[in-house]
Amino acid sequence: MLRRLLIRDFVIVDRLELEFGPGFGALTGETGAGKSILLDALGIALGGRAEGAMVRQGCDRTEITAELDRPDHPACLAWLSEQGIPDEDGALLIRRAVDAGGRSRSWINGAAATVGQLRDLAEWLADIHGQHAHHALVRGEPQRHLLDSQAGAAVLADDVARAYRAWRDALAARDGAVADLEAAARERDLLAWQVQELSDLGFDPGAWEDLNLEHGRLAHGVALLEGADGVLEGLGEGDGAVAVQLDRMTARLAALADIDPRLADVRELLSGAAIAAGEALHELRRYRDRLELDPQRLAQIEGRIAEVNGLARKHRVAPEALPGLLETWTARLEGLTRASDPEALAREVTRTEAAYRDAAEKLSARRAPAARALGEAVTQAMQTLAMVGGRFEVALIPDPEGSAGGLEKVEFQVAANAEQTPRPLGKVASGGELSRIGLAIQVITSQQVATPTLIFDEVDVGIGGGVAEVVGKMLRDLGGARQVLCVTHLPQVAAQADWQWAISKTRRDDQTLSTVEVLDGDARVDEIARMLGGVTITGTTRAHAAEMLGRARR
Repeated sequence: MLRRLLIRDFVIVDRLELEFGPGFGALTGETGAGKSILLDALGIALGGRAEGAMVRQGCDRTEITAELDRPDHPACLAWLSEQGIPDEDGALLIRRAVDAGGRSRSWINGAAATVGQLRDLAEWLADIHGQHAHHALVRGEPQRHLLDSQAGAAVLADDVARAYRAWRDALAARDGAVADLEAAARERDLLAWQVQELSDLGFDPGAWEDLNLEHGRLAHGVALLEGADGVLEGLGEGDGAVAVQLDRMTARLAALADIDPRLADVRELLSGAAIAAGEALHELRRYRDRLELDPQRLAQIEGRIAEVNGLARKHRVAPEALPGLLETWTARLEGLTRASDPEALAREVTRTEAAYRDAAEKLSARRAPAARALGEAVTQAMQTLAMVGGRFEVALIPDPEGSAGGLEKVEFQVAANAEQTPRPLGKVASGGELSRIGLAIQVITSQQVATPTLIFDEVDVGIGGGVAEVVGKMLRDLGGARQVLCVTHLPQVAAQADWQWAISKTRRDDQTLSTVEVLDGDARVDEIARMLGGVTITGTTRAHAAEMLGRARR
């Protein structure tokens, strides 16, 4: 769960350090006081979009730090290990800084991280429901994604989408081959000739390097012979040769060292030099004896180098890139060859369609029971949300042709009254009904989500009275197993919370800043009374607020 949140210079927050508890927590306050700002800051820490406008006016940057419990989910632990993120005794410390220019930097447990990594990690940490989330539920794609998530089939749905694309690609390849048969044949003939030309060259990068070294030796053969002869002359074969002189001086020093032992070290050094000179003379003679001038071999090598360089220039690549070019052309030629075979293309279409339909049928089998269960759960919730007799269904409309979404279309349908036939959610539900049904769906589906922290940002807009109290109880029940944070304007919802904060605006140093007060005892009664009665709070209002809190605790 979320333990702490530190916010510096974010919108109208100068510095806030908040400690969060378990269960259901309500964030309340006047409109514009900054309630949603706290959740926005958390969203930024979890990889949300950052902008320079988020930095408090007059400041260089904003910094947000979130400390959370590390989930023990095996996939999360494996991901952290793969990313090389250090373990901090079961905690995750996420820090993100955004400058006034909109540039941001991020860290996870002190290790630099990308925004993409923050978003990946957030999947295991928190699930945020925005205040207009229910509006998305009237569209087909969000409905399908929600059902697949509820069915635990999100990965399978991705597999179906990939299989569908592979099938469509195979169809396009088959149809395109027929339409572009002549052009493909010309390209295939050209590639076949080019592949043959490069294959006949038989280019080997290792042999190419050795060939250039050999060419260097043969091309400079005269200079090498003359140089070797000159060194042999000076080292051991001419008048005053170095090796001969070293031997003589070593013998003389040996005689002197017998008289004065202090010369023994000098004698040893000179003896070593004489031995080294002798070995060098021996090796140089062997080299000279093997060194030959071979004009015929030189011409052969120069011909091979010219052939390779000529082909490399022709295709505008370095000689070392020729093997890669051959590999690319060979793969393309094989693809064109397959594309020119109608039977092979037809077999690929059959294979990919079968793979798609197999995966799609498995997805359909997972969706059917999940659709029934979700329909029953939302229908039951509707009875307590002032929609007695209403019915919610998740319709699976067959789509025999298939799509990336599977073999059926997912459609949320609702009947506001028992005698009505369910129809599409967006065409039947009023604004208030949509808010209530949407909230019920979000709460019900959140029970299946693995994330330990659930955040609801004013999702109770459009409801009130007894319905609001029911919503508060739903969130309280949800908080029994998860950490639930909710920004709300409704006293009936706030009264059900395990703990409550009041967010307000204050003036300090000619600046408007957001502050947070932890409410307890009389302070919480006063805040619930404000939410009930507005500006003027009477004794009756306070008594009503105290009664609401007492009833919620019972």
